[in-house]
Amino acid sequence: MYTKKSTFSFLVILCILVLSSCAPVKNVAYFQKLDNSSDSLKQNKSSDVHRARIKPLDILTITVVSTQPENTRIFNLVTPQISELSGNSIQSVPTLQTYLVDNDGYIDFPVLGKLEVEGKTRKELATILQEKLASSFNNEVPIITIRIINYAVNIVGEVMRPGKFVTQNDRMTIFEGIAQAGDLTIYGKRENVKVLRENADGTKKYFTVNLNDKNIINSPAYYLEQNDVVYVEPNGAKSRTSRIGASETLAISALSIVISVASIVINVLK
Repeated sequence: MYTKKSTFSFLVILCILVLSSCAPVKNVAYFQKLDNSSDSLKQNKSSDVHRARIKPLDILTITVVSTQPENTRIFNLVTPQISELSGNSIQSVPTLQTYLVDNDGYIDFPVLGKLEVEGKTRKELATILQEKLASSFNNEVPIITIRIINYAVNIVGEVMRPGKFVTQNDRMTIFEGIAQAGDLTIYGKRENVKVLRENADGTKKYFTVNLNDKNIINSPAYYLEQNDVVYVEPNGAKSRTSRIGASETLAISALSIVISVASIVINVLK
């Protein structure tokens, strides 16, 4: 005959099983094993000065500014963009000319013609353009601003808001990307995040990143590059849940009813 003691023991065992299935903190926390709040992380110099480098098929905007607007006009080309305002009223809105980096790593720039830009940072390319355009300006160094307007990363898998995320900067850490995606869900496998990267020659490379490891800052995938794909794999709990279909759900519901009825019978037979 069932007693209060046996019923209590059953509930305790059930609680232990439920708690044991929960993800431990060590599988969720970032930057683990820091000694204290002032623990400094050493980063490789190559990562510390990381800046995005221009790749084939990148889209660039290049503006040249000086106090001699008549000399900059030829370098700041615009293209008309037709937009309908209302009814039959149509207005042409000019937009800054963009430059597509071809498969060989070149762009066509006004006056200068073909320029090799592949592998250069925005700053390096700006310096090259300043040197080449110096003769077009009298006793003045023009200000040149370059943007990689297609700098975006794709984050998919176990994150709150999977999608494509664009940045106006020329560098984005994997944590900044994940933050834009709303962080990982509780089911995301933090110690086994995959990063797919396409090199300039078209080859692809995979990186495995452990977000729990404090030394992640030295990973080549810590700074994301344009068009990187970040995939967050589901953990075991999510995988097991995904295998539960309609029949399993019905069985669990039936089992819950049986347990409830059994509890009522136990209380009646006391």
